[in-house]
Amino acid sequence: MNIWALKKDIPLKAMLLELEQRFSELKWELNPKEENFQAIDIYIPNSPSLSVYVYTFGQNPNSYGIDLKYPISAHNSVGENENLSLEKALSIISMHLFY
Repeated sequence: MNIWALKKDIPLKAMLLELEQRFSELKWELNPKEENFQAIDIYIPNSPSLSVYVYTFGQNPNSYGIDLKYPISAHNSVGENENLSLEKALSIISMHLFY
């Protein structure tokens, strides 16, 4: 994936570069239906109902909001992870998708 070619804001591209570098051996993809310039939806190909929605809108500069999506939507975590640093965002993403 050419991260710099994506029509996303710079903080999201920076996070994707870190994610790609740290988890290059693992398979993950972006949901192509997410068109918001300030949001991405990351999922694992063999389990698309388990995903992470990452957004920068409504956040402090260089901060991220994260919604966690589960196969059973009643378990989704929406609006609970706001104004996260890059490191904290990457930690939450890795725990949710890769472990």
